[in-house]
Amino acid sequence: MFAKGPSPGARLTVLALLALAIALIYSKTTWLDGVRQRLVDVTVPIYWLADIPGDIGRWSQDRLASKVDLQEENRALRTEVLVLKRKLQQMAALTAENTRLRQLLNSADTIEDRVLVAELIGVSPDPMKHKVMINRGTADGVYIGQPVVDAYGLVGQVVEVGKHTGRVLLITDSSHALPVQINRNGIRLVAEGQGNLFELQLRFVSSTMDIQEGDLLVTSGLGQRFPPGYPVAQVEKVTHDPGKPFATVTARPMAELNRNRHVLLVFDRHSMQDEPAAPASGN
Repeated sequence: MFAKGPSPGARLTVLALLALAIALIYSKTTWLDGVRQRLVDVTVPIYWLADIPGDIGRWSQDRLASKVDLQEENRALRTEVLVLKRKLQQMAALTAENTRLRQLLNSADTIEDRVLVAELIGVSPDPMKHKVMINRGTADGVYIGQPVVDAYGLVGQVVEVGKHTGRVLLITDSSHALPVQINRNGIRLVAEGQGNLFELQLRFVSSTMDIQEGDLLVTSGLGQRFPPGYPVAQVEKVTHDPGKPFATVTARPMAELNRNRHVLLVFDRHSMQDEPAAPASGN
């Protein structure tokens, strides 16, 4: 007869006791701490490697979300910057206009005659004609031949007038001439326009005449077109030619003819409203 081995129940009992003994030994002894630590150290990289795909996915999602948010924020900031720049430009323009108006009104205080502020609403498209349109007319008492000035000097005269608008011929128009005098010594001359907003020319200036660069030219009052004493131009260049009896003299207008937005209409108490238009109207 063959001897029988341990029964299955006995084998299970032995294995349970063995496992219990190992567990007791593992929990009670310290010599296995190193082994446990090494096992932990070995498994950490495994867990880290296993978590890499998840980390990459989260990083990519955060990265994409951050990029979209930054793009939206940049678009919003660019829009805000443009809006603020537009407002700043408007504020700068308003500030400059207010400054010019204050200068114009301060100039009006020094004028003894009655004045009226007018706004430029148009400029002649023909570069050969120096004319501007203003928003004042006969309804405001404007008349042909009326002097027009700005904060710095003489601008021109009214040559056409309607009920609510008028046209002003600038002193630089090639058809315009006006009597002036040198403020320093009172010598009388005639200043003519040359079709250049920055230049007037003086006619028949004798080579021996006392005129210098920097001299201020003012209206003389002759002809009763312009009241006396208004600044007209400043002498820029005096050229003497030994072979000619007259010197060539150029002057720069005092008025800001290329920048004016508002001007003053001067009601000279000595002017006659029924006086005929200036012979050089530029029409």
